[in-house]
Parts: sequence; structure tokens; C-alpha cells
Amino acid sequence: MIQAERAAIPEGPLLPGLLDTTRQACEHGRALLGLARSRLRARLGGGGRVSGAALEAHQSAAHALAWLATCAEGLVQLQGWAERLAAEDRLGEMEQLILQIGFGEYLAQIAGGIPMSQGEIARPADIGLEPDDLMPPPVVSRLMRAGNSDGARARLVELMEAREGASSFGATGLGDEDEMIRDMFRRFAEEKVVPHAHGWHLRDELIPIEIVAEMCELGVFGLTIPEEY
Repeated sequence: MIQAERAAIPEGPLLPGLLDTTRQACEHGRALLGLARSRLRARLGGGGRVSGAALEAHQSAAHALAWLATCAEGLVQLQGWAERLAAEDRLGEMEQLILQIGFGEYLAQIAGGIPMSQGEIARPADIGLEPDDLMPPPVVSRLMRAGNSDGARARLVELMEAREGASSFGATGLGDEDEMIRDMFRRFAEEKVVPHAHGWHLRDELIPIEIVAEMCELGVFGLTIPEEY
């Protein structure tokens, strides 16, 4: 039955109908997250107040749920980036490969195990997900199996090598002001940090306070604070 529903994998590195497929994958990720959350909530006290003792007893599952939520939201944000670029007619081959490879890898991790650290894996069963729960629509299954393929990665590397020396690969989707800020920070890092960073590391030194002061002047430590404050 499963074999009959599997969508064929095309020969080229880019999958057809990519944006529609990744949109369905986002819905699949949200559905899994909702299911896992409800099942963990049942372990922690049902619909009422979460039991602290139960949370302590199931802290590994709670940790795994947080990682699943992070992956699911990562897919949503990646989809949003791609759709904004598509609306501006800027979703080129490199951007599509980044989208496809990212989705393929995250979907595979969600289904098989999300690496939370070098020795800790969040398995679907840890958060109450059964094999039948993980079964995605056929086109999403194809994306999971073929999105992060050798061919896709090889083609992305070719495109990156053709842009050797570029500050980034693929359209960032940032506005002009954000791009200007990004370039300013990059120039600062290349001029003031990169030439000395390895030496600081070898000598086990802290970052010089003069560098920190210059970073303060650039506003590095206030990026998340509203301008009026």
C-alpha cells in the first residue's frame, strides 16, 4: 500500500512543484507538533495545570517537544522566505536548492530523530508519535527522501563555487537598510576581528575591551531593543 502511494523521484536535482510541496510539508510539521503536544500534555496532567513533578519525570520528552517545535517553525520561516522571494521574482535556482535541501533534511530528522546534542536524539516515540502519525502525503514523502540528495548538494556547491568570495549565497530577502547593517558588521569583523581572533584563541585571551567598546558604538548589543529606549 505504501509502495503504491510513493511519488516518483525525478532525475534532476530540483523537484517539481517545490513551493507547493514545501507548503504541504509545513502543514505536516504543524500537525505532528500539535499531536505531540497534546500527547505530552496528557502525560503532564491532562487539560488542567501542568504538574511540576510530572514535568520533571518527563523532562526528556518535554525537551524533545521543544526541538520538534523549533524544527517545525524553522520550516515555516524557510517557507516564508521562499514565498517572499518568489513574489519578487527572486527565487532562483540557488534559493530553490537551499529551500529543498533544508526541507529534506529537517523532515528526515523529524521522522527519524532530531539531534539535540552529540549524544542525545529526540525520537518521535519519545513524544508519543507513532509510525502511522509520521506518514506524510506522497509528495512530502518524496521531498523527505529526495530533497537533500547528493545531486542537489553537488549542484548547490557548483553554484557557490561560481560565486567564490561572495558575502552570502542566495538572496537573503533582507531590505536595503538591513543589508547595509549586515555589510557594516561584516566589514568590522573582517577588519578588527578576523586578523586577531586565532591569536586570541591560542593565547587564551578575552576579546580586548577596545573591540567590545567599538562594538557598542556600532549598536551590536542593542539590536533587540526598540530604538526609543
